[in-house]
Amino acid sequence: QLIGIWYVSEWIATGKPQAFQLVELGPGRGTLTDDILRVFNQLASLLSKCDVSIHLVEVSPKLSEIQALMLTGGKVQSNPEDESAYMKGVSKTGIPIFWYRDIQDVPPGYSFYLAHEFFDALPIHKFQRTEKGWREVLVDIDPDVPDQLRFVLSPSSTPATENFIPPEETRDHVEVCPEAGVILQRLVCRIEKDGGAALVADYGHDGTKTDTFRGFRNHKLHDVLRAPGTADLTADVDFSYLRKMTQGRTATLGPIKQREFLKNMGIDLRLQVLLQNSHDTATREQLLHSYDMLMNPQKMGDRFHFFALLPHHRLVHLDKKQKPKSPVQPVAGFGELLLK
Repeated sequence: QLIGIWYVSEWIATGKPQAFQLVELGPGRGTLTDDILRVFNQLASLLSKCDVSIHLVEVSPKLSEIQALMLTGGKVQSNPEDESAYMKGVSKTGIPIFWYRDIQDVPPGYSFYLAHEFFDALPIHKFQRTEKGWREVLVDIDPDVPDQLRFVLSPSSTPATENFIPPEETRDHVEVCPEAGVILQRLVCRIEKDGGAALVADYGHDGTKTDTFRGFRNHKLHDVLRAPGTADLTADVDFSYLRKMTQGRTATLGPIKQREFLKNMGIDLRLQVLLQNSHDTATREQLLHSYDMLMNPQKMGDRFHFFALLPHHRLVHLDKKQKPKSPVQPVAGFGELLLK
């Protein structure tokens, strides 16, 4: 709900454009979009003159079915081959929803982008510093154990080593996700051209961590090389790499820890209101448990981060002599963060 409020506050801060698209990358089961739609519905009088539409970038046919059920009650229709959206429907609150296989298929226009636990699922290259220079970490078959995979170092430099390791790198082990860089640059192009903003929420770090590649199966850690295809694979997002990929074409804010972002967004007040309005003990306990999961530094509070892309003019008003003039509205959630 607070993420939904973030988008509405950005819409207000940029002068309430007549229309906006909310574009979510990898929407999972559709629960986050559903919560955001509920916020939009609660603020219907505020958004009444705005033409809102939802655009979901989803490659999995199975997940898109689950999303359609969650968001429209299953009332969707397939689109003919010549249209960019492969499916469309209308939310329970009357907002049009479209499904695409690629972000490039989403029509241009003033848009808000959401990437929640999206970048951490994209494939990575791993590199290790050695006495002979950087070597790529590759996957090989273990000759001593049948049907078992193992990690090995490339015998010499690879094209990835040449292209993805900056000369100023100080770490001894680095993970790079080129696909994240490509997608981020597409977001940058769109925000630069059409306005809007992107919010990235994920497990990550600001260029400090090394080996974060891991597998999860049934919510437990799982060896990434065992039984391939049966576990979720993830690597923490390197926000310093994402920032570098913007090439200065958009402003970036963050990353900041989830607990800071949600505190700035008023989660404590929201919790108090929800507690006052809930009359059974089980609901109150669930609310307190959820709050603890989101905010506790030992749980999600410090591990999950928020990062935003905004057009430069959103943060700096320039006069005719290119000098900063009137102060701009602060960006919700990011407090007094300095622009990077």
